[in-house]
Amino acid sequence: MKLVLLFCGLLLSCSLSAQSAKPRAQVERVTVDYMGQTVEARRLTVTSEIPMPIEQVWANVKTPALLEFVAKGKIRFKPVSGNLPEVWQAGKTYAVKMRLLGFLPFGGTHYLYVKKIDKEAYELATEEWDRKAKVWNHDVVLRDLGGGRTYYEDSITIYGGWMTGLITRFAKRFYIHRQKRWQVVAAEQLQFAP
Repeated sequence: MKLVLLFCGLLLSCSLSAQSAKPRAQVERVTVDYMGQTVEARRLTVTSEIPMPIEQVWANVKTPALLEFVAKGKIRFKPVSGNLPEVWQAGKTYAVKMRLLGFLPFGGTHYLYVKKIDKEAYELATEEWDRKAKVWNHDVVLRDLGGGRTYYEDSITIYGGWMTGLITRFAKRFYIHRQKRWQVVAAEQLQFAP
């Protein structure tokens, strides 16, 4: 009987661990200022738990190499000129061409302004835009859960005019994919920081 209870407890523990690693997504309607006008946008929030210490997650978050890895299979980013830095730099704007599925041109030139890199709060914020996604403000928030686990949150505010809903649906699939790829980063203990 004790063996059966122990086995059931182990199964429940594994199930709860798998559930916390699975990305959860929520979309809400919000208003934002766009070129002096208040417009209806969407805020997409995707969260999961990464079985990796927060310092390792944070070191990776700050690198374009991580972005390439977690986006692989959905989007490839090609700098418009030169190369992307080894580590994102606050106050800088980067221009990239995006390739859907790695080869289809998508969205024209995408601009990424790194608004904030806050090591104490474990937060990184960008303001992004391109021809279709006129507003794509992305906040990454990390929280230490202890025991070598990190709460990971992508919060993206999206406005693309009449295409806002379509862009948001794509973004939801993309960010769920990214957070699933984070599980590979954790499982293989990958390090992208220089």
